[in-house]
Amino acid sequence: MSWANESIIEEFVLLGFSDQPWLEFPLFVVFLTSYIVTIFGNFNIILVSRLDPKLHTPMYFFLTNLSVIDLCYITCTVPQLLVNLRSMRKVISYGGCVVQLYMFLSLGATECILLPVMSLDRFVAICRPLHYSVIMHQRFCLQLAAVSWIIGFGNSVWPSILTLQLPRCGHYVIDHFLCELPVMIKLSCVDTTVNETELFFGSVFFHLVPLTLILISYAFIAQAIFKIQSAEGRQKAFGTCGSHLIVVSVFYGTAISMYLLPPSPQSQNRRKTASLFYGIISPMLNPLIYTLRNKEVKEAFKRLVKRVFLTKKYLIWDP
Repeated sequence: MSWANESIIEEFVLLGFSDQPWLEFPLFVVFLTSYIVTIFGNFNIILVSRLDPKLHTPMYFFLTNLSVIDLCYITCTVPQLLVNLRSMRKVISYGGCVVQLYMFLSLGATECILLPVMSLDRFVAICRPLHYSVIMHQRFCLQLAAVSWIIGFGNSVWPSILTLQLPRCGHYVIDHFLCELPVMIKLSCVDTTVNETELFFGSVFFHLVPLTLILISYAFIAQAIFKIQSAEGRQKAFGTCGSHLIVVSVFYGTAISMYLLPPSPQSQNRRKTASLFYGIISPMLNPLIYTLRNKEVKEAFKRLVKRVFLTKKYLIWDP
């Protein structure tokens, strides 16, 4: 096929897990359950953080942003995956592939910026508690969140365009369950050294640099925590930081294995597994980590349920 005929490709084939058909139904059940849990968990965090005045703090404002990212993350991948798992034709339209490629890249970049912002909030809260309200005021928090979203979505435009403009010479079968940047680059029939180099340095900037900043922040946080005399105070500080550290470990661990580790004979299977954690498992775990380990969120959720129950009871018995 000539490069001029690239426009006739209207859909791509997503091989996904078709090499193991016996796995498709169990995976369908697992991913559907994960999707429901993720929607319910992240929506509850957003709802509780907005409706409970005690959670109107920078920490929960950034957590709300993280929940919005997770909701978008899983929605741009799982519905199409579920359809393909129960279909004989495992395809995605060209437009759907473009949207999935850009959204997956943009949301990942946004989370890479937001996580160090959240560590900055914890650093100020623990290391500069007397100046916390002055430094982390509402306008500054809004600016930090806006910068995270703008950088994430703005920076992803150019690599997405470059990848989509690569000639594919009729290659339209993707050995993956989603349209992801590295696998789309591999479809090209020309030299992609420039694209792969740009992807590598972009990954270094968006993964290793933020991770380094987070580790530096937590080095100062740990130093400050050990200076706290009260055991209860230390426990509370460790509790608020522990959830964030778990999220950081899961997110950056899978991201680095996807984009920065050298290729190997098992690299494609590794990429699929990492993508599952990066785009499906991690968004599901985040609300569970923050709710199960966070007493404030659990108490706020109980207050919200109690308020709803009392309101319904009053409406039922009100003559």
